[in-house]
Amino acid sequence: MHLKKLLFFAIITTIGYLSACKDSRNDASVTVVDYPVLNKQNDFYLSNRAPLQPAHFIKLPLGNIQPKGWILKLLELQKDGLCGHLGEISAWLEKDNNAWLSEGGDHGWEEVPYWLRGYADMAFIFDDAEMKQEAMIWIEAIINSQKENGWFGPEVRSENGNLDYWSNMIVLFTLQNYYEYSGDQRVIDFMTKYFRYEMTVPDEEFLSSYWENSRGGDNLYSVYWLYNITGDSFLLNLAEKIHRNTANWTRKSTLPNWHNVNIAQCFREPATWFLQSGDSAHLEASYHVHDLIRRTFGQVPGGMFGSDENSRMGYIDPRQGTETCGFAEQMTSDGIMMRITGDPLWADNCEDVLFNSFAAAFTPDMKALRYLTCPNGVTADAENHHPGIDNRGPFLTMNPFSSRCCQHNHGHALPYYLQNLVMASNDNGLAAVLYNSCVTKAKVGNGTEVTLTEETKYPFEENIYFTLNTTENVQFPLYLRVPAWCNKASVTLNGKRLPLEAQPSAYLKLDREWADGDQITLTLSMDLTYRSWQVNQNSVSVDYGPLTFSLRIEEEYNKISSTESAIGDSKWQADADPEKWPAYTIDPKSPWNYGLVLDKNNLAGSLKIERKEWPADDYPFSPENTPIEMQAKGRQIPSWGIDRYGLVDVLPRYPVKTSEPVEDITLIPMGAARLRISAFPFLRE
Repeated sequence: MHLKKLLFFAIITTIGYLSACKDSRNDASVTVVDYPVLNKQNDFYLSNRAPLQPAHFIKLPLGNIQPKGWILKLLELQKDGLCGHLGEISAWLEKDNNAWLSEGGDHGWEEVPYWLRGYADMAFIFDDAEMKQEAMIWIEAIINSQKENGWFGPEVRSENGNLDYWSNMIVLFTLQNYYEYSGDQRVIDFMTKYFRYEMTVPDEEFLSSYWENSRGGDNLYSVYWLYNITGDSFLLNLAEKIHRNTANWTRKSTLPNWHNVNIAQCFREPATWFLQSGDSAHLEASYHVHDLIRRTFGQVPGGMFGSDENSRMGYIDPRQGTETCGFAEQMTSDGIMMRITGDPLWADNCEDVLFNSFAAAFTPDMKALRYLTCPNGVTADAENHHPGIDNRGPFLTMNPFSSRCCQHNHGHALPYYLQNLVMASNDNGLAAVLYNSCVTKAKVGNGTEVTLTEETKYPFEENIYFTLNTTENVQFPLYLRVPAWCNKASVTLNGKRLPLEAQPSAYLKLDREWADGDQITLTLSMDLTYRSWQVNQNSVSVDYGPLTFSLRIEEEYNKISSTESAIGDSKWQADADPEKWPAYTIDPKSPWNYGLVLDKNNLAGSLKIERKEWPADDYPFSPENTPIEMQAKGRQIPSWGIDRYGLVDVLPRYPVKTSEPVEDITLIPMGAARLRISAFPFLRE
């Protein structure tokens, strides 16, 4: 199915029209298309150079999209929370004798680059002088560390004695966004020199250890970014070298490894290589990995798959979790795949992960996170749950001193998500790909700069409002994504509804001469739906639009010592204050072992949506603040409890029988629930 859709890459895809109309009053052409056009090249933003395949969308430079609404609130919490203040806590970010600041120092691996990727982007997005000064200390040190041969940063070697290229891959992502923000030519010279160095490394010494070999696709992505700026032909040779030395993510029935972050990050490598190979089999391979891991370990809600830390045969229940940085990398990959393919699938998945999984991985103030978050999880304690969880340690605690990789890497998810809200199209237009409140400045049409203001409480409401401001009338297309779950989308232009027959997983293309003050309202009608997870005891999840709902469990937060409950490989600065940055366990204070009483043929008779007042602080991801709830019926299942490993037991065997009375229960969005049951045993009444 994917392959049929992707054959459109070679042709103009506007033949996907299902309807077309002309609004005489507004002179607006409205069509429904499968993908934006590929037979043109954007005149203003960094497009793929020949011989690379064209991408369907083009990322706007960092800073062109400014946050508003609840995404602004989350970014402010992150800025004021763990990511923004990790320099006070993490031993890896201590400046004295730090290998990223001075040759021969300590802490020379991934932690600084992980943290800097998100921190620097936040500094530039907020244009925060203090944060920019901090970010530039590290960026300047990295640029100045480059040796004559092109290598930069600490000389970390893997167990086989070869240089480890993994950490440098992360740095290159940071430098790309810094260049987009600043135009600093040193970045181009720096990356060119580094990539020339990589060309000199023998294959047997290149990407030769586990992490770098798995994640070579990140190196490949950066090579193409630079090629699109400079056109240096040697970069295409380097790209081929990187691809042949990277783990093979094109296998039909297995994967190079089953680590959750690797899968979320590396499945896109074949699709990235497709840009040069032109072989649709490479593109299809990325879809295949995405599907394979979810068919096997992802028969659960939340957009991800069970892999705590690795996916394991026999561990497919929704009590299995994913790392917080797995969520972050999946969202980043979804954005890249969205640009390459134009397929709305990737935007749908990105929203699924953010709304239903990533948001629940943190305390509401974003000052602490947990390593693992599960679709079904009724405790966030400080105990060891191995072998129910793959690794040994307190992986469920909300702890700012712990979870070393996620502690540093989580910060890039929200800035990258923000940068993917609106993209440029090849026909000098704009596309609203992910929906959130923001202000976008971009050149369109003949080069006129316009401001597109988006205001919405989506996904908690159905309407998205756009206002266009321009100094002169300008003709360009505006694409609006219709998600897969939306069977009825409608658009009004300047108060007049436009006649169209929208379809799910498509785009509405509004092409007209736009005037200052034009207003568009997109309504994505949401319906109650359910999903049955057959391999997981026919359990049921209920959705309303892009939101999946969980049982509302009364959560009791207990403050504990951050240092005493940290995972074994955690390190913190000597003066880091655990009182200022406490850890928390969360215990359930209400029953949780409910099966759902559901008439699948009459969901409206079983489930009732209740809307509440929008939170005054713009933070909707907590039980207290959620602006939407669902009333349902359930029965307790006494036999379903906590297992010998201290985890919620696996789902009871289908069909589930219980003689307990029917009770009224409340469901809330998954992303608002730190303790949750999201895949319910199904009770046949």
